[in-house]
Amino acid sequence: MFDDVREAFRDLLRRTPPSGDARRSVVAQMRETLVQARMGLDDLRKGVVETRARLTREQSELETVRRRKQLAASINDAQTVAIAERYEKQHAERAALLERKLETQEAELAMVEREVSEMNTEFKLAAAGATPGVSAGTGRSGESPAGAAAGGADDVLDDQAGLNAEIDGLARARRRADAESAADEKLAALKRRMGK
Repeated sequence: MFDDVREAFRDLLRRTPPSGDARRSVVAQMRETLVQARMGLDDLRKGVVETRARLTREQSELETVRRRKQLAASINDAQTVAIAERYEKQHAERAALLERKLETQEAELAMVEREVSEMNTEFKLAAAGATPGVSAGTGRSGESPAGAAAGGADDVLDDQAGLNAEIDGLARARRRADAESAADEKLAALKRRMGK
């Protein structure tokens, strides 16, 4: 999904006209695309948190099974030991898989955070009237030479409050829609159980 958003943003960068209403329209589209990118970034962060929680639960289950296996071995309960060994293997495999998944998600999150930061810089340049492009020319401070030369563009560049408010509003709307959808599903399941 993020690849599509990033590609759409790059396409907008290539189409940015030098000035006028067309430029304002493209900058507005860039802003919408940046909002989508940030929402995708939030989804990635949630995915990392969820995977980390699942890994913690799986490791806890693994420790519990190992304790039970040791207790069963101490009283010579071979059947319980055999069952515990089977569950220990399952939990160990799941934990290893979740560790690899978490590493991958964290690497993806770091990469996407960098890309969204670059997109944000390019959006600011476009909003300030500078010619946006590849942000490879950013200096050590993270500010591009064009951004430093823009001088009074800081007022335009600090338009983050509006962008953040828009992102928050979209996130609230999505959470509300998800909650309503979950409630509808629960109601439908309840009706099925009651035979209505």
